Amino acid sequence: MWLPFHTVCLGSRTVSRRSVAAALLKCSKHRENVSLFSHSAAAQTCKALQFRNHGDPSKVVQLEDVDLPPIGEKDVLVKMLAAPINPADINMIQGTYAILPDLPAVGGNEGVAQVVEVGRNVTSLKTGDWVIPKDTGLGTWRTEAVLAEGDVISLPNDIPLLSAATLGVNPCTAFRMLSDFEELKPGDSVIQNAANSGVGQAVIQIAAARGINTINVIRDRPEFTQLSDRLKAIGGTHVIKEEALRRPEMRELFKTCPKPKLALNGVGGQSATELLRHLQFGGSMVTYGGMAKKPVTVPVSALIFKDVKVRGFWVTQWKRDHSSDGRAFRAMLDELCQLIRQGKLTAPACTEVRLQDFNKALDAAMQPFTSAKQVFIM
Repeated sequence: MWLPFHTVCLGSRTVSRRSVAAALLKCSKHRENVSLFSHSAAAQTCKALQFRNHGDPSKVVQLEDVDLPPIGEKDVLVKMLAAPINPADINMIQGTYAILPDLPAVGGNEGVAQVVEVGRNVTSLKTGDWVIPKDTGLGTWRTEAVLAEGDVISLPNDIPLLSAATLGVNPCTAFRMLSDFEELKPGDSVIQNAANSGVGQAVIQIAAARGINTINVIRDRPEFTQLSDRLKAIGGTHVIKEEALRRPEMRELFKTCPKPKLALNGVGGQSATELLRHLQFGGSMVTYGGMAKKPVTVPVSALIFKDVKVRGFWVTQWKRDHSSDGRAFRAMLDELCQLIRQGKLTAPACTEVRLQDFNKALDAAMQPFTSAKQVFIM
């Protein structure tokens, strides 16, 4: 499942370097071919949240000591600084995600680290650089890691820590969906459900920076007014409840805001169907999540009379499709970092937690109506 890289020993098995188990749980001892760097002259360990079986995260995830291997010529030793808990991380532990690591595995697919040491043939990174994973599966819920140079990409260290830690998944997803499916111009509109999610908040801010209106749909809740005010404060044009999608008030809304060219669906089920009803002729609905765990139903009339396009997007696949030429990924990160520096793109609301408090963090991340992202601070 994982692309082969360097093979290493894990017990009596040989597994691929790019598997989570191989990349992060290597058990090689420092006997022969010890790195020339002094840091690697003695055995090192780190703390890591790993799981040996799929299941309920509160039952299968444990904080354990994990051996670090020697630093290879094209490897870097990094200290993890911060790593969030995303829905995909939970699904991977549960065993329900599209791709699953070899077990045992370290949790976490996103985060920011600082380079502590580099191998002799590393050319793109230096000590002190901030880096984030290029792909899923590096296992970021840990204090340190030895990673291949090609598995990470550098970030400027003049942006806030939480912005860096949460940059690689949600803002990239939002950026690509706003860029790749419809030609959006200033004054155009986008409609989205799950508007308070990490992706949703990034969509609001990136769209606002481009002069694009957003119609943001959220589920009703006791703190709706406070949440609505917060989404408007970061650039949301309109914030409405899901029930409003079938009400006459939508006609009033579209008197001052053009019908959307693009709908972004992170929920599925009836919510997605309602988004489709409000698309312009020939518009696109892009599905990137399915929190309702219900299929998307497309009315025949939408296909025949409105010629809507129904697409899907997975940022992991986009990164893999562009892995041979990193210029597109680099350009996207540079543009996002520039928005961060300008104060136009901020991290979602976050709760900082220590690694040892992982049970509390995992429980909070799985609660409905979660408004703050749990982020491990190492």
